[in-house]
Formats: sequence, structure tokens, C-alpha cells
Amino acid sequence: MHFIFKPFTEHINFTGDLKADIDLFLSLNQCSDTAKHCFDVGAESRRLALMFDANPTSAETAGWLHDISAVFPNNERIDAARQLQIEILPEEERFPMIIHQKISKVMAKEIFNITDEDILNAVGCHTTLRANPTLLDQVLFVADKISWDQKGTPPYINELNRNLQESITHGAFAYINFLWVRKETLKVIHPWLTDAYEDLKDKVRLV
Repeated sequence: MHFIFKPFTEHINFTGDLKADIDLFLSLNQCSDTAKHCFDVGAESRRLALMFDANPTSAETAGWLHDISAVFPNNERIDAARQLQIEILPEEERFPMIIHQKISKVMAKEIFNITDEDILNAVGCHTTLRANPTLLDQVLFVADKISWDQKGTPPYINELNRNLQESITHGAFAYINFLWVRKETLKVIHPWLTDAYEDLKDKVRLV
């Protein structure tokens, strides 16, 4: 495990029960609200996985793990990414919140011993998605947007749910398109989001 994680783990006696350990990790590091969000997303990921023939256990696990990097405040994330030798894009440098997906991926592997590449990759793109996303990528991406971690009702939720009746890809694109038509108001446009938009736009048209 990378030394940067030691302050977050040295006071925890991990049990081997992944969900319990994630709850301990987040709660003992003053991120109880994030723990609730992660478990909500895990439950939603399982539900979507069962709807769209993805692996429900993998989907739930990815949901539990996706935001574990919340233990790093925004102003520390770029430095953490550098220490972890994560590639940092200019958009992430300008808006560090976005790089949390990449940090969570590393933490899932190093702290929680996740070796399933499908789970790790889904965690690593859950905020922006990416070109050629796997089914699991899309399930986690959509689950995170349905179970969002802010107050009130997501402004895109009705359109997303309507599109989910077609496919998980339609659902994912509905959210990306919601951002795309408002892209002038976004702090940054992550290149992975652009890639996902171009990719899914074509796939949705072909279905």
C-alpha cells in the first residue's frame, strides 16, 4: 500500500467484510455522508445490473467503492494524484474534483485489494465515463447520477429514466447530453466526457 494512504488506514482494524470495511474507512475518516452515498449507489448499481444483464455483485461493489477518495479534500487531490503517479489532465488540474475517480480506482486496489479490472475501470471513469465504455462502466455511471449526492431532485432524472426504458446506453447518453447542451456553463469539459459523448451519440442513433 502506498504510504500516502497510511494516515487514513493505520487506525482501522479491517474485518475482511468489504462493505463493513468501506463503512469503517469512510466513517472514521469523517466521510459518513459519502459512505451513505456509496451504499445508495451500490444498491442502485445492483438494480440496474439486474435490469441490463450486468454482473450484480461487481456493480454493487463498484458502487460501494466509487467515491472512497472523498477522504482527500479537493485542494489535496492533485498533489495526491502526483504522488500516486496518476496521469493528470489539464482539465483535472483546473477542476480537481474530477480526478477523484482516478484516485478512487487506485485506493480500491491498494487499500481494499480489488483485483477485478472491470470493477476498477468502472470506478475510474464513473464521473465522466469514457469512449467504448463497458456495460459495467455504464451501469455505475448511471447509478451515480440517479443516486446523486446533492439535495433535491436531479434536474435530468425524468429524461434519464425515460431513456433507460430503451437501454443503459440511452440512459448514460441522456445525462451526458444534458451536460453537453449546457457545456458553456461547466467549469471544464473533461476530454473523457467528450469522447463518451461522441461515442454514445453514434451508438444511440444506431439502436
